[in-house]
Amino acid sequence: MEINGHTQMLCLIGSPVGHSGSPAMYNYSFNRLGLDYAYLAFDIKEEETAEAIKALRLLNVKGFNITMPCKTAALSCCDRLSKAAELIGAVNTVVNENGILTGHNTDGLGWVRNCREHGFEIQNKKMTIAGSGGAATSIEITAALQGVRELSIFALKDSFFANAQATVEKIRANVPDCTVNLFDLADKDTFYREIADSDIFTNATRVGMKPLDDQSLIEDRKAFRPDLTVSDVVYNPRVTKLISEAAEAGCKTIPGIGMLLWQGAEAFHLYTGMEMPAAEVLERYFAE
Repeated sequence: MEINGHTQMLCLIGSPVGHSGSPAMYNYSFNRLGLDYAYLAFDIKEEETAEAIKALRLLNVKGFNITMPCKTAALSCCDRLSKAAELIGAVNTVVNENGILTGHNTDGLGWVRNCREHGFEIQNKKMTIAGSGGAATSIEITAALQGVRELSIFALKDSFFANAQATVEKIRANVPDCTVNLFDLADKDTFYREIADSDIFTNATRVGMKPLDDQSLIEDRKAFRPDLTVSDVVYNPRVTKLISEAAEAGCKTIPGIGMLLWQGAEAFHLYTGMEMPAAEVLERYFAE
């Protein structure tokens, strides 16, 4: 479709953005569905976030995605926040409705949808999850909001441990039906005990990502069993050591690339009210 005087703009802000596949993914989807939108990317530093969002509001953009390092700074720039964005403390999608900016966080929803697409529903399940960074927080908060029964969170006692403690308190205060506990990732006995009692294990750490692609948090393969589902947020490499070894042991596996795809699809739906042609996008832009 050709850009014209009625074309509405959407965009990505953050830094760096030159490597992002979002413009190609969204513009392909707009063209595929006949939508008169155009998607661009702007390199915006953290300290420029408020000024950039003010300009985007003035330009009456349809919406915009936010990547690092601007996700937290964008919170105070929104008029309204989804419950997930409020609890996670970060925004990755903003929708402009008649000048009202609503901030969302679709990362956790992308993980939930990725699970669903692989035949796993999280409602009333127990999950053991490792991680205390942004991806882990998004998954933990969203899983609680979406009905997971119990969460066992494992985190290293480093500078991010306080973030994990805050996440636990938020879940306890806002989702009392979800049982949540926090453990030291260095406590391997408890780690394997909790996995043995879980329906799903999720790696939301960098372990398994290049250059750590020869490593896995589950070193004892006896932890794998056919009725355990194993998910990873790492998507480079596409098949991590964790996913490979879990599959060999007969576990249902959920690779991380789907979370990246489906968080984008969730934002697409928020912007347009339509479903992104995800299968085509996956084959066209996410195939190895």
